[in-house]
Amino acid sequence: MGFSQKLPDSMQDKIIDALRRNAVEEALLQAREWAHLQPEDPRAHRWLAVASQQRGDHADAMRSIDRAIALAPQDDELLLVRASLQIAARQMEEAGETLSLASGLNPNQLGAYLMQAQLAFGRGDTSEARRLSQLAARVSPGHPQLAVVDGLVALQQGEVDEALRRVSAGLQHAPDDVQLRYVLGLAYMRKQHWAFAEQAFRGVLEKIPAAANLRTLVSDLVNRQGRPAEAADELAVLLADPATTTPAIQRAAGLLRTLAGQPDQALPLLRNALAAMPADPPTLQAIVGAWRELGMAEDARASLDAALATTADAPDLWRARLVFAEDAGAVQAVLQRWMQAVPDSILPWEILLSQQQEAGDQASADATAARLLERAPAHAPARLQVLQTLMAQNPGAAIAQLEAWLLLARDPGERRFLLGMLGLSHDQEGHSGKAVEAWEKMQQELGPLRAPLPPLSAPRLEWPAMAARPDTAPSVAFLWGAPGSGVERLAAVMEALGDPFRADRFGPSPPQDGFQSYALIDDLMSGRVSGEQVAARWRAALPSRGLAGQDVFDWLPWWDNALLVALRPHLREAMLIIAVRDPRDMLLDWLAFGSASPFAFPSPQVAAEWLASSLNQAAALFEYQWFPNRVLHTDAIGNDPQAAAALVGEALEAQLPAPASVGPGHFPAGHWRHYAKALEGPFALLAPVAQRLGYPDH
Repeated sequence: MGFSQKLPDSMQDKIIDALRRNAVEEALLQAREWAHLQPEDPRAHRWLAVASQQRGDHADAMRSIDRAIALAPQDDELLLVRASLQIAARQMEEAGETLSLASGLNPNQLGAYLMQAQLAFGRGDTSEARRLSQLAARVSPGHPQLAVVDGLVALQQGEVDEALRRVSAGLQHAPDDVQLRYVLGLAYMRKQHWAFAEQAFRGVLEKIPAAANLRTLVSDLVNRQGRPAEAADELAVLLADPATTTPAIQRAAGLLRTLAGQPDQALPLLRNALAAMPADPPTLQAIVGAWRELGMAEDARASLDAALATTADAPDLWRARLVFAEDAGAVQAVLQRWMQAVPDSILPWEILLSQQQEAGDQASADATAARLLERAPAHAPARLQVLQTLMAQNPGAAIAQLEAWLLLARDPGERRFLLGMLGLSHDQEGHSGKAVEAWEKMQQELGPLRAPLPPLSAPRLEWPAMAARPDTAPSVAFLWGAPGSGVERLAAVMEALGDPFRADRFGPSPPQDGFQSYALIDDLMSGRVSGEQVAARWRAALPSRGLAGQDVFDWLPWWDNALLVALRPHLREAMLIIAVRDPRDMLLDWLAFGSASPFAFPSPQVAAEWLASSLNQAAALFEYQWFPNRVLHTDAIGNDPQAAAALVGEALEAQLPAPASVGPGHFPAGHWRHYAKALEGPFALLAPVAQRLGYPDH
C-alpha cells in the first residue's frame, strides 16, 4: 500500500484522538494538513469541518463541509454531518463557552445535553450521542429536539425505519421545525423515496431560501424522479447569482440539460465548467455529446485545444480531442501532439497500436509494439502483437520469446499471462503435451487465488414431493453451467437484456441468501436447515437485488442436486437452465482459459473427477426429470452472439436480440481430440458421462 493510501486512515485516527482529548487546535492542524495534501478528498474536508465546529468557527465549518459535499454530492453521510453542524451552531449562540459546565452544574439543563449529543454525533461518536440523548429524555421526554438527535443516530446506524418513526413523532409536536424536516428528508433519501424527500427538503428551503446546498439537493431529487429539465430549472436561482454560479453548479445544470435532451442550453454551461475543470470526466463526456449532437466540431476542436494548452496531462482531454479529428491523418497529428506534450505517457502509443491493428497495418503495429515494450516491458497488448507476428512467421521464435519473458517475469499476474500464452503457442504448434504442462503451471500459480471446488452430495434417488406450480407466482429461472461449459456466453445474452437477469453472485457483493455457501449442501442433506428456510432466505434477499415482486433469472456459480430439497416443494415455479458441452472439451477449456466460476483447477485428474461427478448429477436430474429444466448444448456457439441468442431464446421460447459480444473465442468443439494422449487419464474419467450426455466415444 502506497503513501497516498495510508494517509487518510492515519490522519483520521489522529484527528479523532485529538478530539477525544479535547485538543481542538491539534485536531484542526491535522485536518488542515490533510486537506492541503489531498484537496480532492472529501474526508479531509469533513474532518476539517468537525474540528472547526469544535473550535466554535461555524463559518469555516460550513465552508469545509460544503466543499466535502461538492466533492462527493451523493454521500449522504456528509449530509448527516452537515445537519449536525447546523444544529450545533444554532445552539452555540445560547450555550457559548459554558456548554461543558452546564450539565454538570445543572443536571436538568436540557439544552446542554442536546448540544453535547449533537456535537458527539458530529465527530462520529454515535454511542455517546445516544447516551446523552437518553439523559436529555429524562429531563424532557418527547421534546422535538430529541427526535432530531435520535433520528440522526438511527440513520447513522442504518435504522431508517426507526429514524422515520422518531422524526414523525417529533413533527406531530413541532410540524414546522426545520431541523426535523431536514432529518425527515435524509431518512426518505435512505429509503429512496425521492418524492417524499423532495417535499421534506422543500419545506426546509421555504424557511431558508438562501441554502444553496439544499437547492442542489432538491434538484438532484427531482432528477432522480426522471425530470431532468425541472431539476435544471431548480438551479436557475443559483446560476443567476454571481456568488453561487460556481463551476460545479454550472456542470450540474449542464449535465441535467444534457439528460433532458437540451444540448443547446447545456453547451454554454458545460463550456464554462470545462474552462474551470478541464480534466473533469463527467463534464467532458457531456460536452462531447452536446458538440456532436449540435454538429459543432469546429467549436469542439477550438475549446479542447484551449483546454489542452493549460492541462496537457489530462488523458480524457486528449481522448475527447481525438473524437473530433477529421480523418486518419488528423488522428495521427493529435496523437503526435499528445506524445510530445506528455512524453512519459504510454496511452497515446496504446491508442496508436489499436488503430494500426484495426487498419491491418502490421508493419506499423509491430513498430509501435516495439516502442511500447521499450517503455513498458510487460505491456500485454504489445506482447500479443509481437507474438502474433512471430507465430505467423516463425512459431518456434514465438515460443522462445515467451520463455525468455518468463525467465525475467517477477509479477505473478504477468507470469500467469505468459504461461497461458505459452500454452496457446504450443497448442498452435501441435505440441499438446507441452501446452498442458504450461497450463498446469499457470493453474498451480492461480490456485491460491481461487475458491476450492464445491463439495458434491452423495447420489440420491428419493426427493421431497414436488409441489403444485403456483398460478400467480413470478417466473423464476436458474442458470448454471460447470466450468468450461460456455455458460458465460449464455449469461452475456441475458446481461445485454438487463432485468430480471442477475449475475451479482459473481461480483464483489453477492447476495447473502445461502446460495453462496458450500455449507448449504451438507446443511440440507443433514436436515440442519430446511428446504423451506432456504427458499425463504432466497426470496428475502430479492429486494436488495432490485427484484422484489418481479420475475427472476438467477445465475448460480455452482449446482448440487441437494438444492432439490428446497426447490421441489418450495420453489416449484422455477426452472433450471443447464449449459453443457462435450465434457472433454469442458475440461480442456477450463484448463487453458479458466472459468466464469472462480474455482481452482487442482490438476487435470482431480478436476476431471469432480467434473464427472458434477455432470452425472445434472444428467440424473434431467434424465429422471426431478425438476423443470432445459439443457442447452453450447458446443456450436463458439463466440457467435447470434448463435448464443438463438439458443437462449429457444429455451425461453422467445426471440432474443444478440448482444454485441459473448466473449473471446476459445477452442472449437472437438478440440479435445488433439489432447487424447496428453490428457488420456482425465479423458477416460469423463468418457462415461460424455456418452450419457450424448457425445461420441472418439
